Amino acid sequence: MERSADETDVVIVGGGPAGLSAAIQLRKLALAHEKDLKVTLVEKASAIGMHTLSGACIETRALDELIPDWKEKGAPLNTPVTDDKFAYLTGSGRIPIPIFKGMPLYNHGNYVVRLGHLVEWLGSQAEELGVEIYPGYAAAEVLYEGDKVCGIATNDVGIAKDGSPKDSFERGMELRAKCTIFSEGCHGHLAKQLYQRFNLREHCQPQTYGIGLKELWEIDPALHKPGTVEHTIGWPLPFDTYGGSFLYHLAGDVPTIAVGFVVGLDYENPYLSPFKTFQQFKLHPSVRRYFETGKRISYGARALNEGGLQSIPKLTFPGGCLIGCSPGFLNTPKIKGTHNAMKSGIVAAEAIFDAFNADKLDYGFEPVEYETALKSSWVWKELKDARNVRPAFNTKLGLFGGIAYTGAFYLALRGLEPWTLKHGGPDHAHLKPAAQCKPIEYPKPDGQITFDLLSSVALTNTNHEADQPAHLTLKNDDVPVERNLKVFDGPEGRFCPAGVYEFVPTETGDSRLQINAQNCIHCKTCDIKDPSQNINWVTPEGSGGPAYSGM
Repeated sequence: MERSADETDVVIVGGGPAGLSAAIQLRKLALAHEKDLKVTLVEKASAIGMHTLSGACIETRALDELIPDWKEKGAPLNTPVTDDKFAYLTGSGRIPIPIFKGMPLYNHGNYVVRLGHLVEWLGSQAEELGVEIYPGYAAAEVLYEGDKVCGIATNDVGIAKDGSPKDSFERGMELRAKCTIFSEGCHGHLAKQLYQRFNLREHCQPQTYGIGLKELWEIDPALHKPGTVEHTIGWPLPFDTYGGSFLYHLAGDVPTIAVGFVVGLDYENPYLSPFKTFQQFKLHPSVRRYFETGKRISYGARALNEGGLQSIPKLTFPGGCLIGCSPGFLNTPKIKGTHNAMKSGIVAAEAIFDAFNADKLDYGFEPVEYETALKSSWVWKELKDARNVRPAFNTKLGLFGGIAYTGAFYLALRGLEPWTLKHGGPDHAHLKPAAQCKPIEYPKPDGQITFDLLSSVALTNTNHEADQPAHLTLKNDDVPVERNLKVFDGPEGRFCPAGVYEFVPTETGDSRLQINAQNCIHCKTCDIKDPSQNINWVTPEGSGGPAYSGM
């Protein structure tokens, strides 16, 4: 069956901060120059913002450029930062670390937000400007004409697990475009294909990632201090594992905090569970008071790029470009990337519109000026300044070496370093065999402060059509048992924050890997951390996955 096709000038894959910023800027420029530029955006979530998850404490630098009157237009930025706290945790103590102006965790002037709400608002601004937005449609395939990208196709729907068409079967749709912007977020499944097809990672280091887990809590009003931002490092992570916590007090009618934990995915011990580490953190004497009388209302997780400047691939190729968290513009020491992601979308839009305005935009257009302009922007300067902080944690001194370097850098070395440190290789290669590591004992969930995995996943409102082909695919069905289980004691069951993977006994007394794909919250951690690189995450039917509300 042939697919129906539609023509557009620019198609954008992904309705996050970067993709929507590009769409808004393209239409703003078109309207200002009285040009008829058709911009189409597809988003796999059933509604804009429902797959968005971040801390989030954001800088408004890019938003100020994109929509200068955002306050008057009702952007949901309601909590300016009023107090910064940073500390090193021991098992029972808390050692304050001072934050000086100019240091990465100095947040005065920034805003604590529920990023999903901001993205939803950006979507409404884009629609008002004439952007055609299609939520619930997953981009599943890159379309090519020769060696040039010429758009994307959404996936077929109504296919049973065995591959046969159901009564509800419909072919996907082709969106053919002169230029395609890929804004899939961290570790996008189409971006992975583009890296290989166009060799975009030839001159950069491997990307390194973290996993961020987050909960929203309603707390005792007496403990609520809107605008307070708290970060910690140290316990419960060992000194050789990168990570830390965040706890943000949100303004609103209901006293709410966002609490979360980030673990670098280059950790070595296969017994480490990021989810259980997060739950354990909440038991620390310095924070548990928030949860003893509070109520957990949301949970979620996602992977994040931590490689910074060294890991950014070539950003353009014949027919399109990469923006946002897809290539990775997170400033790791700041724990902020939204402003850089948005700026990348703005710069890409300007380069594409300039070509359109000069009648140079045609199928297969490569916006080379985008990468040139981005390297001249404040994004590149910011990432260049911070480039050595994350790899400084990869020395034998671990956390302590990283802290020492970061302090020296921001107090004395900033902008003066002639060197660029390297990351320690891909994250999956860091995992050690189970025989070389000690199992980790975590506290059992108490149902008030700490929770089990499945009750947490229930709060994500995740849903997938049950009778559809698995979107968590294995390259070799034998690898999970023969290598991952036998050598690494089945780390899939621990690094996944949604209970997707579990090893279950068979009738013969052996084990097999069971994949509970319906639990998947689209964080991509499995695709990143699998030590055998045997898991390939592909998109499920559109509208599937988590249904976050302001995460």
